[in-house]
Amino acid sequence: MPIYVAPVRDTRFVLENVLDIGRYSNLPGFANASPDLIQAILEEAGRFCEEVLQPLNKVGDEVGCKRNDDGSVTTPPGFKEAYQQFCEAGWPTLTAPEEYGGQGLPQVVGTAVSEYILSANHSFEMYQGLTSGAIASLLIKASDELKQTYVPNMVTGRWTGTMNLTEPHCGTDLGLLKTRAEPNDDGSYSITGTKIFISSGEHDLAENIIHLVLAKRTGAPDNVKGISLFVVPKFLVNGDGSVGERNTLSCGALEKKMGIHGNATCVMNYDGAKGWLVGEPEKGLQAMFIMMNAARLGVGLQGLAQGEVAYQNAVAYAKERRQSRALKEQNRDPGAKADPIIVHPDVRRMLMESKAWNEGGRALVLWGALLVDLMRRSQDEAERQQAEDLLGLLTPVIKGYLTDKGFQAAVHAQQVFGGHGYIREQGVEQFVRDARIAQIYEGTNGIQAMDLVGRKLPKDGGRAVRSFFELVGREVAEARQAGDPAGVAEALEPALAELQAATMWLARNAPADPDNAGAAAYAYMDLMGLVCLGWMWLKMAAAASQALADGGENGSFHEAKLNTARFYAERELPLAPALRRKIEAGAETLMKMPAEAF
Repeated sequence: MPIYVAPVRDTRFVLENVLDIGRYSNLPGFANASPDLIQAILEEAGRFCEEVLQPLNKVGDEVGCKRNDDGSVTTPPGFKEAYQQFCEAGWPTLTAPEEYGGQGLPQVVGTAVSEYILSANHSFEMYQGLTSGAIASLLIKASDELKQTYVPNMVTGRWTGTMNLTEPHCGTDLGLLKTRAEPNDDGSYSITGTKIFISSGEHDLAENIIHLVLAKRTGAPDNVKGISLFVVPKFLVNGDGSVGERNTLSCGALEKKMGIHGNATCVMNYDGAKGWLVGEPEKGLQAMFIMMNAARLGVGLQGLAQGEVAYQNAVAYAKERRQSRALKEQNRDPGAKADPIIVHPDVRRMLMESKAWNEGGRALVLWGALLVDLMRRSQDEAERQQAEDLLGLLTPVIKGYLTDKGFQAAVHAQQVFGGHGYIREQGVEQFVRDARIAQIYEGTNGIQAMDLVGRKLPKDGGRAVRSFFELVGREVAEARQAGDPAGVAEALEPALAELQAATMWLARNAPADPDNAGAAAYAYMDLMGLVCLGWMWLKMAAAASQALADGGENGSFHEAKLNTARFYAERELPLAPALRRKIEAGAETLMKMPAEAF
């Protein structure tokens, strides 16, 4: 059976030593987030994930969700009881605003907890994760009446939420959507259409499901400028806040999927269902993008989480599985015919790559969550603006790069297990299947790359990317002055220069031939992701070196940090020149060949 142990020590190292979130104690929500409270939250969350959620992961995969004859959906055995425990313990309320029944703690703390839940049970977390995104959209765009009607029960987990974008004929190109909204006399709308791939669209965990649905109003432009957002509850809500009659919407089918079997991915049919406009008419994409951007950060976290649990299982197996002799005599067990496979350099290569991606990714996604907090809570306008710029720039990188690396880490784990990783008994192949979806949904990683190159780089005259370059460059210089204990600055400086040069190449060559941008986008996202993780390792190496100099506890932990930082500097950052060459190769060979020649 697979194992999982929440990486509480590593999370605390990032929060306390790398991000130093204690310096934000003057901001709303941070004052209550003392180190002792954060430690208690992380430890208790880890215990819940290890003892309650992780054992259900295999059950969810093997049993899956069931659509019943009446259109209702039953979640896998144990999910409903676990969700009840989850809500009773108050986990859904962790970061929600206090005025709606939340605890108001920083997003960065909630993100750390979400990682543990995702590693333990990816499918389970999605029921709550989508609800959090729906809450974010409602809080920013909905009227006070809608917020009071829906948000408090969503905050407690009593009701859950979804996001309805995709239709059978359109995914990324939402201008093609056909779902219609006809106005009713009472100010509501009748929503009619079919949506597909709707995660958590129907289930038995909560008493109501609040769908956020993109549709076009009667008379609106038949393109992206005509899209509005509507809140469409499974059950209508009575004036006193109680659940009323069933709305005219239903789950037409459950998708048969490669992975995440424990989450109900539904075809949703809206047959004149009653809904209410969220925000301004024909401004639906702006409202939905609040949820989509939150979801994209969450999907990046999913990549990290799958990579982490896969890595943990690979390490445990590598320490136990005996196969062949170590290459060096001194590494051999004299009392055995074979040695644990962790002595073999190629096995260690896969483990070290996964460790470097996971720990670097954890630092990056927690830093991104801190930016969300600064955007929402900082009293300094310049700090808020910089946080918004950096988060907007790097959201596609966090989503795309971390899910690619999470999938690679899962495949590495499967490879460490060898033939045992290909059969279901060990559970490792589930990590591979579950990790794969994160590269696809909420905008495929190719779309993320195009968003980065086509929209985020030129936005505001390149203000965000200039800020990023200045920030990383300054910290590289500071690390060099401090002695560069793991050699990360020495390797990161030329990698950053490669990224800057590639950015200038795009600025010169993309306007003349847009295909150059399309051809370069994925390699550019990889290069920026490589640099971002290098930047995180620069920060972690400095923090670990300082901890060792201070003579604190956990010396072996900090030594391992420095060694992994050196590994990243020596074996990952040197990939930068090759990525730049791919970017600057342009589009000619990609686009020259006629379609019939493929």
